[in-house]
Amino acid sequence: MDGKARVLFLCTHNSARSQMAEGLLRHLGGDRFEVHSAGTEATRVRPEAVAVMAELGMDISGQESKTLDRYLGEPFDYVVTVCDAANEACPVFPGARERLHWSFTDPSQARGDEEERLAVFREVRDEIRARIEAELLGGRAAR
Repeated sequence: MDGKARVLFLCTHNSARSQMAEGLLRHLGGDRFEVHSAGTEATRVRPEAVAVMAELGMDISGQESKTLDRYLGEPFDYVVTVCDAANEACPVFPGARERLHWSFTDPSQARGDEEERLAVFREVRDEIRARIEAELLGGRAAR
């Protein structure tokens, strides 16, 4: 290991919230964190998530939706569930030193035209960024 803290973000479909969290932490703290994301099911990365991350200069278009099975035997410093369904499905994650739960609205459920949906994705992206900055970059993980 290179001394980086290992973080796994979990969500149901690994399509929006966990993908944005992975991209944000990799961009903001990639020098200190090895970042992964997964879902209880794999689907696809939502184009709206890619679009709102690109607005901040972060390219997550190369990320892929993965199931958590591939990470079950691996050690992580932090396993962070970013949706309530994943929190309920994964009450314990073997190999996690610390387990965190951050509940965010599912932006993929947003209705309306494209701009209205993107507004919801932006709001969730910004909430995730605030939690990452407070709890991982400036909080417990910074020690």
